[in-house]
Amino acid sequence: MPVPETLAGRYQLRGLLGHGGMGDVYDGWDARLGRPIAVKVLRPDLAASADIRLRFESEARTAATVNHPNVVAVYDTGEDADIPFIVMERLPGRTLADEIAEGPLPPGRVRAVMADVLAALAAAHAAGVLHRDIKPGNVLFTTAGTVKVTDFGIAKTAESNQTATGEVLGTVAYLSPDRINGKPAVVTDDLYAVGIVGYEAIAGYRPFGGDNILSVARAILNQEAPPLGTLQTTADPGLIEVVERAMSPDPRARFPDADVMRRALVDPATLPPVAMPPVAPAAPVATRAFTSPVPAATVGPQPSPRKRRRPVLILAIIAAAIVAVAAGVLGVALNSDDTDAPATTPSDTRASTSSPITPAEQTSPTITTEAAPPPVAPLPTATPGNGNSNKDKEKEKKPDKGNGNNGDK
Repeated sequence: MPVPETLAGRYQLRGLLGHGGMGDVYDGWDARLGRPIAVKVLRPDLAASADIRLRFESEARTAATVNHPNVVAVYDTGEDADIPFIVMERLPGRTLADEIAEGPLPPGRVRAVMADVLAALAAAHAAGVLHRDIKPGNVLFTTAGTVKVTDFGIAKTAESNQTATGEVLGTVAYLSPDRINGKPAVVTDDLYAVGIVGYEAIAGYRPFGGDNILSVARAILNQEAPPLGTLQTTADPGLIEVVERAMSPDPRARFPDADVMRRALVDPATLPPVAMPPVAPAAPVATRAFTSPVPAATVGPQPSPRKRRRPVLILAIIAAAIVAVAAGVLGVALNSDDTDAPATTPSDTRASTSSPITPAEQTSPTITTEAAPPPVAPLPTATPGNGNSNKDKEKEKKPDKGNGNNGDK
């Protein structure tokens, strides 16, 4: 079924900006208000799936609940010719992924971008929304340079029930060890992803790499990232400490909420101390299937092994993936890729081909675990280990890309 050239009698589609697993993003024009827009349209071949339609509609509602200058605005949502669509703020299309593709960012730039991303997350968490797919391709810039967080396609709220039993959604390279092990998302998982983004912006490449999503997951679970201080001597210690603390494998060592992390980023003197007992390794959760892995080269120093290993989980992941491939069942729910980005040109795709960074998985893969996470109460909080306040919340959904500025993910 072809997508109409005009939706709802007013939204004119002028050209495809990007596409991904769940939706296509078009450059659009609002004929009634006379302004440029980005329109995300559910792919016609997926429109017949009640579950996918529900996920897509949930994305619009979720994004619309977060009203903040650093979040891409949702203007409208509707359906035409039996095809759901979301109308969003139209941005030029340049993303943080584009900047990183050109090389490491100056420390001051990293600090400023991270602070704005954390401001957006603080607003989302306060509204009961977890983003769950923070990555450079989902951080856009306006013409004036304002940071905008986009793509709430796999976000989760306390009320949402869009994630199938045991599903873990997100881009593997930015998932915390707990998420990979099948635990429900919490606020500190969003902050972990911000830490990974900060590391990538400072170093010029991701801390954990691999040839496919399995090796990336194994690296995250079993290895330590190379210390930033040995990679970028120009980055100030305060910035490095915030980034490395945010991406700690132990959620209790991370920041309790986005506001505390942002304050520490802006003023290192407010960085609270970490005082916590050692953590016993969490029981591994066997993984049943991944969406089709995308090979990628590892760039930069190799992470060092962690003392806490989870060989049982990794073997289970690999074995399950082999079985799934043999059975021809890889690629489950909404398989979306970074070609989906925000509302402009597909910048994540550009970054993967033209930059020294080769994303460990240009797909935002879906990991289906055997153990179902318990029901979610309003944004869960990781157990604090240093007496800091926490305020957190929880949210899930599938990767889709964009705010309508790059395509979806």
